Amino acid sequence: MSENEKAPKARTGAVQSIERAFALLETMADAGGTMGLSQLAAASGLPLPTIHRLVRTLVDLGYLRQEANRQYVLGPKLIRLGESSSRMLSTWARPHLTRLVDEVGESANLAMLDGDQIVYVAHTESRQSMRMFTEVGRRVSPHCTAVGKAILADMVPDQVRDILRRTDMVPYTSTTITSRDDYLDQLEQVRERRYAIDEGEQEAGVRCVAVAVPDYAPRLAMSISGPTGRMSDELIERAVPLLTEAGKQLAADLA
Repeated sequence: MSENEKAPKARTGAVQSIERAFALLETMADAGGTMGLSQLAAASGLPLPTIHRLVRTLVDLGYLRQEANRQYVLGPKLIRLGESSSRMLSTWARPHLTRLVDEVGESANLAMLDGDQIVYVAHTESRQSMRMFTEVGRRVSPHCTAVGKAILADMVPDQVRDILRRTDMVPYTSTTITSRDDYLDQLEQVRERRYAIDEGEQEAGVRCVAVAVPDYAPRLAMSISGPTGRMSDELIERAVPLLTEAGKQLAADLA
């Protein structure tokens, strides 16, 4: 091992090869789950021989798989880790979501970006007779959800454009945003006000407000959703600081 490889371990207690391996997996996840060696080298800044050695190890362990076209894809062994991680996230998020329901009166959700899709990992129902129910594990496109907007607004614009290029911006309702330029404009508004709104864009008659969970690498967002008639501007104004504080507390728990 060279002195350069020893330095990070001595400085931080980290194992450099493990750091690099997980960085490659995260890079591939951000790129939609499929990349070639040259793309990985360009994205990571690591030498091609180093990339090749790490990739072959990940393939041998089942965390990557090589396709016939010589591209590498995220392997099935990651599914088990992801499912376990999602269950733990749900456990940690539950008290924060329950408190939001108690304070606001509407259903609360936790969602994360998984590849190019949003997956709901935790949900607490409102106690109202008419309430929103979101199935944990449900996958949706980020373009039609408040949680998707909140998460993508915190990402580098080039990453957002890559996701949108790989995503069919299907119109689920009459208010769904289907133009990439319009969506990017709305993300700029989300960055300025620090929360996102879904105006019945995924399901007609349902309004949702969401904020990103800060400083957490698996990109997360928390939201409050309910019937449009109850999700007034006044309720959203009251919900945003509560969501923001809940997100901070969850981030602290996860840290």
